[in-house]
Amino acid sequence: MSRRKSDNDVVIDQPGKEKLARVLNLVDLTALGVGSTLGVGVYVLAGAVAKTDAGPAVVLSFILAAFASAFAGLCYAEFAARVPKAGSAYVYSYVGVGEFVAFVIGWNLILEYVIGTASVAKGLSNYIDALLEYPMKRTMTELFPMNVSFLSEFPDFLSFSVVLLLSILLSWGVRESTMINNIFTVVNLLTVATVVITGLFKVNLYNWNIPKQDIPKNVKGGEGGFMPFGWAGVTAGAAKCFYGFIGFDTVATTGEEAKKPKRDIPLAIILSLSIITFAYCCISSVLTLMWPYYKQDADAPFPYVYDHLGWTVIKWIVSSGAIFALFTSLIGTMFPLPRILYAMSCDGLLFSMFSDIHPKYQTPLLATLLSGLLAGIMSAIFNLEQLIDMMSIGTLLAYSIVCICVLVLRYKNDSDVEFVIKGNDELETSSFTETIIKTVVKYFNLSNIKYANEETESVATIITMLYIFTSAVFCFITVQQEGFASSNDVAAYTSAILAVVLLLLLLLLARQPQSTKELSFKLLLCTAGSTHTVHKHLIERLLDDETRHTHLDPFCHLVVNWIVHIRILWHEEQRRGTEANGRAKKETIEFYGGASNFHHQVIVHTLSVYV
Repeated sequence: MSRRKSDNDVVIDQPGKEKLARVLNLVDLTALGVGSTLGVGVYVLAGAVAKTDAGPAVVLSFILAAFASAFAGLCYAEFAARVPKAGSAYVYSYVGVGEFVAFVIGWNLILEYVIGTASVAKGLSNYIDALLEYPMKRTMTELFPMNVSFLSEFPDFLSFSVVLLLSILLSWGVRESTMINNIFTVVNLLTVATVVITGLFKVNLYNWNIPKQDIPKNVKGGEGGFMPFGWAGVTAGAAKCFYGFIGFDTVATTGEEAKKPKRDIPLAIILSLSIITFAYCCISSVLTLMWPYYKQDADAPFPYVYDHLGWTVIKWIVSSGAIFALFTSLIGTMFPLPRILYAMSCDGLLFSMFSDIHPKYQTPLLATLLSGLLAGIMSAIFNLEQLIDMMSIGTLLAYSIVCICVLVLRYKNDSDVEFVIKGNDELETSSFTETIIKTVVKYFNLSNIKYANEETESVATIITMLYIFTSAVFCFITVQQEGFASSNDVAAYTSAILAVVLLLLLLLLARQPQSTKELSFKLLLCTAGSTHTVHKHLIERLLDDETRHTHLDPFCHLVVNWIVHIRILWHEEQRRGTEANGRAKKETIEFYGGASNFHHQVIVHTLSVYV
């Protein structure tokens, strides 16, 4: 449970069974990242956030969200350069933290992608049915009604068929499926460009500086101006906009299918996030300049605006473009699922059949078809609201763990020189003052140790864990400060003290020597800020009144995690069998630190469950 992979050996392709086809280039990877992330939300999110949270300053909300996403994206990019293997956050967690946490992350991502696929497919079906004025709903409700409270009103054969067809396409070959994704992504980007260009003809700068007296009294319009709801509204909008950037991690699952993974995957993540940020900023700017923020339609802002402008043709172009956006999102949620199943199966953490690669198509055929079948059945029998309620926080949890793992590995001891620890006798005879001095010297690295060793690695890990815990408390107090009205000053002073502690911990971490391992991509800035940002968004989501009823989901998943993981531990012969297949040889597994490393894992996993 406490073992982890070595990033030195895991990058080596082992001989044995069939392997995934390395056919994806930089363009394919970038299109996959853009298509997975820039879904139908680009046509909806800006209007919803502008109306209820940020006003015209929704542009700033997207920039703040992009900044937070960039940290997570750069962490994924560094890990892709370090460990270019299929599995994304699962493999990264296995290398950085250990097997059990990796299993939890992998299992949560599987559930997230299955339910996400079903949700997007259901949304696509509902959207097409709505455009055609609900012929499917009327017919199917009459012929095949399902009068069960927790199920859909009727079996949705359209969503089931779409998922099944895309599963067959993904099984056919990664080259063919990415070509389809490239086409759909280009159409989606052309639709976004059409919206921006046509919107420029109706730009009115007055809409970015509407006085408060011009806002109708029965409308929630804030104080008017560019930031009618202040910085609080901008930051609240940024938390919502952050969800519009989820999906770029799909690129990280292509580590065994990219031609040049160490170079192309980091570049593709950076390029896709840049394109997505530019698109969101352009869309939000044009939308709020075309139409007053308080008059926006939160569900379908662009069709609503075009209806009032009398641009029926443009309205239908945007509506059609949204279908292509949903298709690319669907491919983006389906693509990584069999890769994670494949990676976990190769490591002996799931049934071995999921690691079978078809000799002709060079895809995880069974994993793709079975996962698609499960997602298709869920999309057919559940309604959209119930599917959304079942969504966990697996993706955001994975982002947080990846950021933690980057920090852990950045300060890892890569030296072959054994570090000698002095005996306990000297420590016992040391006075309290001498112990304090030694601790300060060790944590501030006043002896100027230039190369990481076992002690500095342990110190860096402790500092990282303290930073995460302090950051979580700081974010909780900051978000809930309005609820502490009776002791607002205490909350403010506590936040200030915690902010100083966070800065001190960052200083301590910066003083520790880093790993000297050469990587094709390495994040230059300290990634502790990214950990803080991701945890802030996670805690804001957990504190959202609309999502409190879903808090049991992670704990239900955790129970299933334990059952499956313990079951697998009873079948170690399967793990030994995978060694013969060449993926999980003994030398690719390292055991670190015995009880101390297990304690490290318990800390990380406890924080994972907490967030």
